[in-house]
Amino acid sequence: MEVQKILKPEAVKVLQGVSSKKRLFQQLAELAHSAYGLDAQPSLDALMERESLGPTGVGRGVALPHARLDGLEGVVGVFVRIEKAVDFDSVDRQPVDLVFALFAPQDSGVDHLKALALVSRTLRDSGVCSKLRANDAPATLHAILTEAHGQQAA
Repeated sequence: MEVQKILKPEAVKVLQGVSSKKRLFQQLAELAHSAYGLDAQPSLDALMERESLGPTGVGRGVALPHARLDGLEGVVGVFVRIEKAVDFDSVDRQPVDLVFALFAPQDSGVDHLKALALVSRTLRDSGVCSKLRANDAPATLHAILTEAHGQQAA
């Protein structure tokens, strides 16, 4: 599995004025709708339901929210960089500014876990995170994310 197979260039965005986790999830659901045609309300509900089980902030300003949805054919992702970090109840209590959300089919099983592991590995790389934080152009952010995996695999 590769990042470019789950993340379209149009599913990458820099967000301004995000004031809460709920507002962030609304923006993620809207981005998933515009990039992949996913229904925004079920996407939002699924993200909120998963988050209620435990926060998906993994530390160092990174969050990996994820949800399972009916009607999806494969795992898809959206990535946002937030201009002003938001509180996310992360494991290290640091606010979050890099968010890679995954949406998977209800019965995706191992593919969902593989995608989550791939994204987690990519965003554990402090060099990748530094580059993401230093750039504003969505096309550049997409390139950083998709090239990072290629370099790790080499």
